[in-house]
Amino acid sequence: MTTFTDETRERAREIIARYPADRSRSALLPLLHLVQAEEGYVSPAGVTFCAEVLGLNKAQVGAVATFYTMYKRKPTGDFLVSVCTNTMCNVLGGQEVYDTLVEHLGVGHDETTADGTITLEHAECLAACDYGPVMTVNYDFFDGVDPSTAVGVVDELRAGGRPMPTRGARLCTLKEMAVQLAGFADERDGAVADGGPGEPTLRGLRLAQEHNVSVPGFDPNTPIRSKAEADKAAAEAKAKAEAAKPAPAEASAAAVKGGDGASAPTPGNAGAGEPAPAAAASGSTAPDVKAPDDKSPQVRTAETRQPDAQTAVPDAPGTKVPTDSTAPEPRDARSAEAAGVAANEPAGDGKPAGDEAGAQERNLTEAKAGTDADGAGPADASETGAQK
Repeated sequence: MTTFTDETRERAREIIARYPADRSRSALLPLLHLVQAEEGYVSPAGVTFCAEVLGLNKAQVGAVATFYTMYKRKPTGDFLVSVCTNTMCNVLGGQEVYDTLVEHLGVGHDETTADGTITLEHAECLAACDYGPVMTVNYDFFDGVDPSTAVGVVDELRAGGRPMPTRGARLCTLKEMAVQLAGFADERDGAVADGGPGEPTLRGLRLAQEHNVSVPGFDPNTPIRSKAEADKAAAEAKAKAEAAKPAPAEASAAAVKGGDGASAPTPGNAGAGEPAPAAAASGSTAPDVKAPDDKSPQVRTAETRQPDAQTAVPDAPGTKVPTDSTAPEPRDARSAEAAGVAANEPAGDGKPAGDEAGAQERNLTEAKAGTDADGAGPADASETGAQK
């Protein structure tokens, strides 16, 4: 049983603290990367560790760990080499690249070289069709590879080198990459400054510059505000909007007369046992209603689809059927139902076509008798019955 280091346990607590207390289960994915960073794969001990710190059972953790291909269930090499063999890369030569590496390294899919350096796998898609055929090493891209360049990359890795990816930061081991996938920064000096974007990625930007296309009023030199600055600006804008609102109308000095000539109750003359009107609390004469966001998404969706309760189906969710009568069904629904009934006869007990009951009974009778009408034996009777 693996005993995880104090550093791993401290990082696990840090990961869990990123999520609300009642949503700690959401930390499972980065925690699986964390245990993989220590062992090189998600071992049974790693599953147990994640289950213990999150209060889950091992079956729940194992279900997630076996679903995603980035979590390895057996020891993996320092460098995971993935070759895309999906449609686009395959057409461009991806399968040939993979087959060449299989022969050169002497391993197949999800297998590791004897020196523990490289684990090879074919990938269904690496999401870089415009760079195909592509190969990744610990998820960093090598674009437009061919068999010879792919062999050159793996040979350099086995010799202790770190070839520079076409796009992305400087290569690191799979364990180091797992730390980053768990949500921790790459601590190597200048590692993330390496690499650069690929030409197909920049194509849209170059076309926009060529045709002078830009967002109206956009200044590329405008600095990006920090979250604190953005929150401050939003608070100032809200305060300014509140200050610009007109003051609520003053109550009229003359009391509003009711139908019997008596004055309508106001906050000032409400009886001792009477609650003050809602308008007095809100400063508005409009009736208090719940904001739309107070409704569940299902209710809002139903009300949007059937806004008129008078034509809504009575049991439709989210509709408000009048209490004095039952809401009628829409006319088009009734006519459609009638047309469907007329066009579809009730299902009977008949056998499917080609499965006539009389023939079956006759075959069974002939088989029991041991002979058919022509004097054939039991085996021939079965064949005759099948033909009939």
